[in-house]
Amino acid sequence: MVGKVQEWRCVWNWIHRRNWRCSQQRLLHDGPDTVEELLDRHLVKTKNKNKNDSDEFENRRQLTSTRREALSLYRDILRATRFFMWPDSRGVIWRDVLRQNARTEFEQARFETDPEIVTRLLIGGREALNSAIDKLAEKHRHNIQKDNPSDSHPR
Repeated sequence: MVGKVQEWRCVWNWIHRRNWRCSQQRLLHDGPDTVEELLDRHLVKTKNKNKNDSDEFENRRQLTSTRREALSLYRDILRATRFFMWPDSRGVIWRDVLRQNARTEFEQARFETDPEIVTRLLIGGREALNSAIDKLAEKHRHNIQKDNPSDSHPR
């Protein structure tokens, strides 16, 4: 047992000495010499930006966030359509109809740049999705209660 401890101590000492020696050497790419250089390199430099530059930056930020929200809404719609498995009057499964309609609506609004209109579309789409899911859940609860009349008391 003592031999193993001594052996590990030797290995640890060797690793420690090697790391200490490497830490004493300073390479060119290690970093700046002074705090000012560090701050200069890593802080965002604010120049005298005019109003148009900040407006453009804000528009890009909003477009990025609305794009993310639109993709999230589209994915949520695709997930929700999995529950619509019955056919319509033409024999086409509702899941496929809903997915195709969502795709065409998103494609029609693809190049919309007005943030107000995009926000309205996103809010309307989210409300329609939530409404459809709520109606589906209510219909499902109704069918369960119809199948099991003994379990008709609310929980």
